[in-house]
Amino acid sequence: MIADSVSSAYSVEDRLNADSLAQLLFHEAVVEVGERAKGVLPECYGRIEQAVQLLLVGEVQWLPDGSVQVQGPEQENAVYGMPDTCPCPENAQTPRGWCVHRLAGAIAKRASVLVQTRLETLSAPWQPGTPTAPEGEGSETLGRATIPPQYIQLIHGKPFVRYAGLLAMAHERGLQKLEATFVSVTDALAVAQATATFLDGRRFVESSDASPENVHFGVRPHFARLALTRAKARALRDALNIGICAVEELE
Repeated sequence: MIADSVSSAYSVEDRLNADSLAQLLFHEAVVEVGERAKGVLPECYGRIEQAVQLLLVGEVQWLPDGSVQVQGPEQENAVYGMPDTCPCPENAQTPRGWCVHRLAGAIAKRASVLVQTRLETLSAPWQPGTPTAPEGEGSETLGRATIPPQYIQLIHGKPFVRYAGLLAMAHERGLQKLEATFVSVTDALAVAQATATFLDGRRFVESSDASPENVHFGVRPHFARLALTRAKARALRDALNIGICAVEELE
């Protein structure tokens, strides 16, 4: 059964060998593909909603030959053929034969492709990338880094990168110096700026803030320090071309 939500943080290294990470990614992928399907088949909006629910409660059966069968909600143990035909009464009455069961199978197949791609991205060993020139700019960047799985943390099913991972990857790519200074500090708000300098001369500057209200209660007495860490994390994310937020940037 696919879990509807996750209320605590999971590290990839703890969950990669279990099914939980794949289930979380599948849950997200099903919802994502379902939303796309509504745009393509607006006349099937209600049935797409039902198909998504079928998938989330585990009514899709995957067979060894790669075909998909969907257990119908109307009859216990009723199984419908997939993916091109379906013997259910609804099939002949729906636009282009898109009954709930066929929709569930189509969404499941597309979601599985997304899950596989994302799992490969998370589990692939990181290798320093070749610098590439971004569109519209004359200078080169360090290229997009693939984040090693031990540096990914899932929070409510969403991936975030750890600051320690950003720092390790940056050192692998020639980080020479990482500086952070306070721009201003009051009892209510600390603003910091960080600069990451690499051996080839590239510099990345970012800023961030922290307040007692947007940090974990355990570090509220030291909230100003978190502004420094957040600024450094943002500078490193810029340098590594990483789009997901760092754990330390979260409120």
